Amino acid sequence: MTYSITSPTLVIADHTFVPDSFRGTGAGLAMLTQFVADARAEGFKIMPLCPFVNATRKRHPEWADAFAV
Repeated sequence: MTYSITSPTLVIADHTFVPDSFRGTGAGLAMLTQFVADARAEGFKIMPLCPFVNATRKRHPEWADAFAV
């Protein structure tokens, strides 16, 4: 996952990449779950420019507090 730190309170999720050998294993979801946990623990919000991050956050309304949308 690549991201850009724009300020201490905002991080942009730019792109998520999972190698073909890991696709379908939940690797992308695991990365994003940790990213959400980090955002909560460190006090920043995630701007979901990455299509995977944006689509996945919509399926997890319990993550709404971690996103800046």
